[in-house]
Amino acid sequence: MVLNYIWIAFFLIAFIVACCKLIFAGDMEVFTEMINASFSSAKTAFEISIGLTGVLSLWLGIMKIGERGRIIQSFARLAAPIFSKLFPDIPKDHPVTGAIFMNISANLLGLDNAATPMGLKAMQEMQSFNPDKTTASNPMIMFLAINASGLTLIPISIMVYRSQMGAVNPSDVFLPIMLATFVSTLVAIIAVCIKQRINILQKELLLFFGGLGAFIGGIVWLFHSMEQENISLYSTLFANVLLFIIICSFILSGIRKKLNVYDVFIEGAKDGFHTAVTIIPYLIAILVGIGVFRASGAMDFIIEGMRIAVSSMGLDTEFIEALPTMLMKPLSGSGARGMMIDAMRTYGADSFIGRLASIVQGSTDTTFYVVAVYYGSVGIRNTRYTVSCSLLADLAGALTAVVMAYIFFS
Repeated sequence: MVLNYIWIAFFLIAFIVACCKLIFAGDMEVFTEMINASFSSAKTAFEISIGLTGVLSLWLGIMKIGERGRIIQSFARLAAPIFSKLFPDIPKDHPVTGAIFMNISANLLGLDNAATPMGLKAMQEMQSFNPDKTTASNPMIMFLAINASGLTLIPISIMVYRSQMGAVNPSDVFLPIMLATFVSTLVAIIAVCIKQRINILQKELLLFFGGLGAFIGGIVWLFHSMEQENISLYSTLFANVLLFIIICSFILSGIRKKLNVYDVFIEGAKDGFHTAVTIIPYLIAILVGIGVFRASGAMDFIIEGMRIAVSSMGLDTEFIEALPTMLMKPLSGSGARGMMIDAMRTYGADSFIGRLASIVQGSTDTTFYVVAVYYGSVGIRNTRYTVSCSLLADLAGALTAVVMAYIFFS
């Protein structure tokens, strides 16, 4: 229901803004740009879905081997003490816990190509015991909120972009990004816990978040102890080696169970193809709405309005130039990335705005993309409070990013 209202709002606001530009500014091209944006966005959504087909088929095939080889169940037992508290409605020892564990682990390591298939597998497993097949269940909402908050330990891609844009020290945003994304994830979990009446002060959860904070501190220490030129190299090497070890361990688990691993892989890969086709209409719908909204110029009006509001309160408006990245991040990952690169190109990679845009880009994930893809894969139409909790996490991440930028770089 929330997505329905948001989708309608995109088109209504875009139409109103376009009419104003046509009447008051004589912009004769605005409607042409909006139509072109709708076609372009639909094409992009289809290409994304098709591009996911190979990756989904690969990883759902591997996941099927791991499931039959019982290694997924081992991950489930490992994560059970924490996940039983955050996901109390998941049946005990259900294999979905292993899929959730692997999805979150892949996100932490920045392995997006592996995280999405694992996440879709988790959604399918949760749908199997969902009493209302068109409405998001409590575990689904918690899972989506955590994914949308975008907790990532090593933002490799952002450091690469900063290096390409000429930053003297591409990794100087690492610590601010780490703190911002940790805050956004914590806010997402707390918000969902409040809605679902989950006691966040349980001993297991306090120990988990305390341990995660200590682990993040250790990563920060390791990061600062390494030579600058080796950070991206070692991070990428570690992630890829770990990924290949996971693939091999799954195959070996299948061999140990005397499975025909090839046939099992094919069975899972077929599910990947079906899933990729299923999400196409959902992704087209949300990306077309966002594309029309952007092309109408509505985003520019919002930014200028916020600039005036902040200035009228006597506050510093320097951060306003990074607002395009902040506002675009929940809507479009590629759009936000483009805004970040444009900010670095315009103001400089080592400028306050360039660094702030980089921190914002790494603080959260793309909420509407995540919701459209994950819920679309299982036919969920009523998302309940998923979007509101995820956007609250986005807001927390953006505000923390601004604070971190002023603390570290102002």
